[in-house]
Amino acid sequence: MSRRGTAALAGVLAGLLLLVLGGAGQAQAVGYRYWSFWDLTGGKWTYATQGPSTARPSDGEVQGFRFAVSEDSRQAVQPRGKTDFAAICAGTPARTSKKRIALVLDFGTAADAPSGEAPPRTRTACARVRADATTADALATVAKPLRYDTNALLCAIAGYPRTGCGEQVAAAEPQTSARPGTGTDDDGPSVGLLGGIAAVVLLGGAAVWQSRRRRS
Repeated sequence: MSRRGTAALAGVLAGLLLLVLGGAGQAQAVGYRYWSFWDLTGGKWTYATQGPSTARPSDGEVQGFRFAVSEDSRQAVQPRGKTDFAAICAGTPARTSKKRIALVLDFGTAADAPSGEAPPRTRTACARVRADATTADALATVAKPLRYDTNALLCAIAGYPRTGCGEQVAAAEPQTSARPGTGTDDDGPSVGLLGGIAAVVLLGGAAVWQSRRRRS
């Protein structure tokens, strides 16, 4: 191999290695699959500052839940569907010492669903509960079964999803759950292996060039 050919080979392999490393960085980016909780304020959704087990909405409020994959609250996807309290609670008359909370339940898209599950359609519900009830109380009256983890994180609404709770997933592959604590999957060779192969080829090319240089 000529000196020019070895240099060209080194350049190609270096470029290939950079592409591999760049792709690996994207694959390692992670998000979380979970139910986010929202308040309707001034006709717009805002990410709730309290959890549903501590929030105590007033009569006439609208709150929403959205199941999706997102990295954090800044990138969380808002609920879809009707948000008009009068329309949602039209069939639930007011009662003394009770309050009515309109709930928007968005089960997300197929892309965000755990493997083997299909999201139910988005729906709304009007919960009529005691005056001091929390959002969790209201949710329990219209969307059982609910599922929580040991840290009181809301894992499932109306039984969806069947398993999992705030698990980490690969951002580029929202339907594929990562192994706990890794945020990666097992598809394809590792970056270390590809890097090692590239290094071996580069060193081999350099050795051939040095050998021919000594003979010339």
